[in-house]
Amino acid sequence: MGSQEVLGQAARLASSGLLLQVLFRLITFVLNAFILRFLSKEIVGVVNVRLTLLYSTTIFLAREAFRRACLSGGAQRDWSQTLNLLWLTVPLGIFWSLCLGWVWLQLLEVPDPNVVPYYGAGVLLFGLSAVVELLGEPFWVLAQAHMFVKLKVLAESMSVILRSVLTALLVLWLPHWGLYIFSLAQLLYTAVLVLCYMLYLIKLLRSPESSKRLTLPISKVTQLLPSISRRKAFVNWNEARLTWSFFKQSFLKQILTEGERYVMTFLNVLNFGDQGIYDIVNNLGSLVARLIFQPVEESFYIFFAKVLEREKDASLQKQDDVAVAAAVLESLLKLALLTGLTVTVFGFAYSQLALDIYGGAMLSSGSGPVLMRCYCLYVLLLAVNGVTECFTFAAMSKEDVDRYNVTMLALSSSFLVLSYLLTSWCGSVGFIMANCFNMGIRIAQSLSFIHHYFQESPHRPLAGLLLSPVLLGVFVLSAGITSVSEAFLCCERGWPARLAHIAVGTICLGVTFGTAFLTETKLIHFLRTQLGRSRLGDKMT
Repeated sequence: MGSQEVLGQAARLASSGLLLQVLFRLITFVLNAFILRFLSKEIVGVVNVRLTLLYSTTIFLAREAFRRACLSGGAQRDWSQTLNLLWLTVPLGIFWSLCLGWVWLQLLEVPDPNVVPYYGAGVLLFGLSAVVELLGEPFWVLAQAHMFVKLKVLAESMSVILRSVLTALLVLWLPHWGLYIFSLAQLLYTAVLVLCYMLYLIKLLRSPESSKRLTLPISKVTQLLPSISRRKAFVNWNEARLTWSFFKQSFLKQILTEGERYVMTFLNVLNFGDQGIYDIVNNLGSLVARLIFQPVEESFYIFFAKVLEREKDASLQKQDDVAVAAAVLESLLKLALLTGLTVTVFGFAYSQLALDIYGGAMLSSGSGPVLMRCYCLYVLLLAVNGVTECFTFAAMSKEDVDRYNVTMLALSSSFLVLSYLLTSWCGSVGFIMANCFNMGIRIAQSLSFIHHYFQESPHRPLAGLLLSPVLLGVFVLSAGITSVSEAFLCCERGWPARLAHIAVGTICLGVTFGTAFLTETKLIHFLRTQLGRSRLGDKMT
């Protein structure tokens, strides 16, 4: 498969994922806004911080390294060994679920049962939901490796919507169930997610007339299960060693990704109510990252991993593939920078209004607006880091990964210490400040790798981080105009003034997009080309 074909598939996966996720996220956004009006801050804090951390830690430790290692291989591989390796995530998940469940029940502070009932049942059921999700891991990797465009987005979106619907119904009908509500909804989410992948692939394997079936490396449903052969090893030991390297890295990355939740959970720097407010703002602020950055990062990680060979510098690889990879990286960097700047500039002036519409006075008063404004700056760093690490992790050799782990270890330790100190000094805003510091260091590491990777080639993809002076001037002007508009029109002067404030922002946003369209012609050409390929691919599938 040529690099241009892989690029077309990656673009199709990203664009389809983006459009479908926007649609489904809007539905869940409305449902979650409705649910918030029936919950206390304490319930939100325990569910969204304490229990979700248990689930995400179990999932991350059990599968992240396996995913990266098994998606990094080339076309020539023994898929029976790869699937055997992936099935090891299930016993590993059971181990982590039991260990972490004991910590959550025996070592951490238990919430007041009168305020947050059924905490013990919540811990057990969230741990069980993590194990259930790991049962679908071999199916997920197989689908991702062969770029089944809409399956991932449809499965995840359907699961999220059903979880939100069940939560809303139980909150209305059985509010006294407490954490049982969220635990049952989480189990439904993981069960639907796994069933979508299983049923799709099983149906595909039983449909001999399907063209997609011919692309799969297996022909029978039983080949999806673990298998033992006397003629070969149970797993590919090169993949296993790469998995171990990624495991060390993923352990550190998990601390960096969920660092504030670990500090909140283990050091008790915030009460459960403040944790709830912070997490709601965090989820709202990261909405753009989940809707736009994550599908792009996941799709183009696969593209870079397929086009580039890990153990070779750019000068030693096929120059056509290197040229395509460099051009794509440059355009992705430009797109990430523009998206992040847009969120930062306009987010400052519209944070309080957004929080008031979403959650009422519980969010728009107190520390909520300050948190949201700080998070808008963090989104800019998230955008750039997502693209740079997407390329870096796909191109690094095993030795590069091991060296990067050492840096991540130092960064993890400093991040935790900085989070604790800044939070003790300035409250929950300290978490976002520490995250910005952490993300800045990670970006610097990735930029250094990219610079050295292309140093011997004529390609300079880091030029994507340079914007035209005219566009930068429009961003600065928009920031000033919307800030003045907020001071005079928002948010205590009624809905007519709010609508006028929104109109001002809409005009400024339109001018900004128009300027970007005229000045960033290379990016516009890239987007048009890839969207065209995406539409063509959709017609053919």
